[in-house]
Amino acid sequence: MPPKEDRRLRVGVLGAGQIAQAAHFESCTKAANADLFAICDVADDLRERMVITHGAEKSFADYDAMLADPEVEAVIIATADAFHVPASIRALEAGKHVLCEKPVGLTVEEAEALKQAVAASGLTFQVGHMKRYDAGLQAAKRFIDDEMGDLVALKAWYCDSTHRYPMTDAVQPLVVTSARARKPSENPKANLRRYYMLAHGCHLIDTARYFAGDIVAVEARLSERGGMWCWFVDVEFANGTLGHLDLTVAVRMDWHEGFQIYGRNGSVLGKTFNPWYYKSSEVDIFREADGATHRVLGADGHFYRRQLEGFARTVLQGGPMTGADVNDGLASVRGMVAIARSVEAGGKRVALADVSGGV
Repeated sequence: MPPKEDRRLRVGVLGAGQIAQAAHFESCTKAANADLFAICDVADDLRERMVITHGAEKSFADYDAMLADPEVEAVIIATADAFHVPASIRALEAGKHVLCEKPVGLTVEEAEALKQAVAASGLTFQVGHMKRYDAGLQAAKRFIDDEMGDLVALKAWYCDSTHRYPMTDAVQPLVVTSARARKPSENPKANLRRYYMLAHGCHLIDTARYFAGDIVAVEARLSERGGMWCWFVDVEFANGTLGHLDLTVAVRMDWHEGFQIYGRNGSVLGKTFNPWYYKSSEVDIFREADGATHRVLGADGHFYRRQLEGFARTVLQGGPMTGADVNDGLASVRGMVAIARSVEAGGKRVALADVSGGV
């Protein structure tokens, strides 16, 4: 890892559950320009174990107490989805910069309320769409922006695997749990159609928008057969690009994620791996100008650490936002809701601007 810089962002992490243990604690300790300053969780046993394990300077059982600490400069919201918006708004009102896990919210209305809170605060707010910090995706984005010219079509897919958990259990740290942990009023996995869209669909939509820009409307179909949930989505992008998205959970094969993008001056083909392998996507960029294919070597595949470093650069140096901002988070929520409404309407075209409510 690169050496620590002299000036580092002092980060407090809200939530000591799975995503914090698997991603955010380590990212804070490894980031060149950030430190794990505090951990906040209502479960005393879990919190104190994480403080000792990861070396946080302060421990808080009460969120408001952490937000009142003047030494805490920013917070990472690593809670269950239902708590993302209220926790983010409280942090912004306390004067803290926020990196919030995805999805940014559960409904269009609460995401809109968060957008207003971000605007009123004048602070940095970033959504944890960490795939934007995949070196392979970043290389594809540069080619699209600088050389591809007119983008004609985009196909992208995100297919979770039935073998996902045996594979990730082998590489992730042992996740510690506590009976005292705070849980949302509803079990998020009680409705798998909703859960899979929120957990995985937001990634697919954000990746498509990262490459091709704003989505205007969708036409979606859903098949629930054989213990699988399969969404096929035709997408209209604002720039005229044709799109097709495939979200399937869970395929009877290895993790299957990637994209194909066709443009005036070339094409891009990408293969993305399970994120817990910390392996950059294999992206082949074909340039019509020289008739050759190029592939970037993304040796640094720690997307979560790179995400935090990008967030910290924006806060500390006033640089441009390189991750997903609150507008991107809201657009992802609108996209998921539009897909749900289109499925309910038998594949009817649904404009993102017209949707309300949740998935």
